[in-house]
Amino acid sequence: MCGLCGMLGTEAHWSDLLPGADADAAASMRRRERARRAAFLSRVLAAYGCSVSDWQGSRFQLSTFTGKTELVDNLAQLWPAVERMTGKVPDPLAAEVLDRLSRGG
Repeated sequence: MCGLCGMLGTEAHWSDLLPGADADAAASMRRRERARRAAFLSRVLAAYGCSVSDWQGSRFQLSTFTGKTELVDNLAQLWPAVERMTGKVPDPLAAEVLDRLSRGG
């Protein structure tokens, strides 16, 4: 599927909603929050050899350190994609992940 078709027709995921904000402020805040969320997820997923970035404000781009890449619509689709791409079941609460986060990694 081309990138444009992949962007059309998807509903906003609950994690992207910002209640009470006007349209312009909401769009700006949503982009900042998505970037912040992607940076944090990258820190978590580094333990699995992956990183996450915002893609066009509508999806997340999941990449492995070996170059595999997949677009996912929302956070619920992220975890199964990590498992497909790495062959490992990601556990964001695993001791090694929490230890890495507490050290600032």
